Amino acid sequence: MKDKKEKKKNRGEWSELYVFFKLLADKKLYAADANLNKIEDIYYPVLKILRKDFIGDFEYHTNSVIKIIDSNGNLLEEIPIKEFKDKSLLLLNKIKTLKGRAFEIPELESFLKKIKITKVKGKSSEKRDITIVVHDMFTGFNPKLGFSIKSRIGGDSTLFNSNKNKTNFIYKIKCKGSFSDKDKNEINAINTKRKLKDRVKKIYEKSCKLEFVEIGSPQFSNNLMIIDSSLPLIVAEMLKLYYLAKATTIYDITKILTDNNPLNFDLTESQPFYEYKIKNFLTDTALGMTPETPWKGIYDANGGYIVAKENGEVLCYHIYNHNAFQEYLFKNTKFDSPSSSKHEYGSIYEDNGEFYINLNLQIRFI
Repeated sequence: MKDKKEKKKNRGEWSELYVFFKLLADKKLYAADANLNKIEDIYYPVLKILRKDFIGDFEYHTNSVIKIIDSNGNLLEEIPIKEFKDKSLLLLNKIKTLKGRAFEIPELESFLKKIKITKVKGKSSEKRDITIVVHDMFTGFNPKLGFSIKSRIGGDSTLFNSNKNKTNFIYKIKCKGSFSDKDKNEINAINTKRKLKDRVKKIYEKSCKLEFVEIGSPQFSNNLMIIDSSLPLIVAEMLKLYYLAKATTIYDITKILTDNNPLNFDLTESQPFYEYKIKNFLTDTALGMTPETPWKGIYDANGGYIVAKENGEVLCYHIYNHNAFQEYLFKNTKFDSPSSSKHEYGSIYEDNGEFYINLNLQIRFI
């Protein structure tokens, strides 16, 4: 039973394997523009892909055939490129059509065994999903680069995952009049389909507002502050606008934030204070920053981002097209509401005679 369970993988994990097959079959990694369209004349020849597995470390060299070499330099297998192309097409079809959160693909089992793959997903603390040696035509070098992989095949993936108390933003309920236990119980009893937004709406209907206090995790707060000292306040304001149902996308909420200018930046020269800071937050999140690990500004995904599109196309944002990458993140992400029971937020509580509510941060691709 355990073995059967281990053979099941979710769409994101199968998509990482698809990208691995696809890059070995194509031997090229194309760049994308800000709208996720292929740039035909910018690509990086794939020389080899490096993998760490339970059974050892392996290199997959792209020549006339795919050569699998172990950590001691021994040639283990030579596999026709056509096999990787055929298996990538099979995998793409299965990801699109199979139902459920996780599923098996028995047709791949013998092939995975032959190419020395027993696991797909790397450490959850790492942003790097694949390590590739490419030929850099700009410099002539052959750098070893780590890329984060996001899949648009079969569903929207997350950019920033919620993490219980670590990604909860704490707000004090400030009212013009009184706010009682009766009000608290009335609001907490709201159990509509969009109960979280309806609860926040009801707070404001009672002539109250939410005042940001702090982030549940001091470490996450520090991580935001090292990117920009204003970010805890900016993200708190954005999150509040989302739960007030003012907008959903990062792009739209940033426009509202700029119009309201709650941090009183000097906008007389139309400098994009909010947009710039939010883009930096999204970029650092995409390439390395997580809520629980001290962020030092060093990208784990030092190559950039790989996106598997709905049609199976695999494109990347390299460090060289930094502006296009930031624009893509800015215009293709939205806030999301994770499970309120799992992440312990969305209910009003009392502490020392004051009332508070926690709102949780999660960002998903559109």
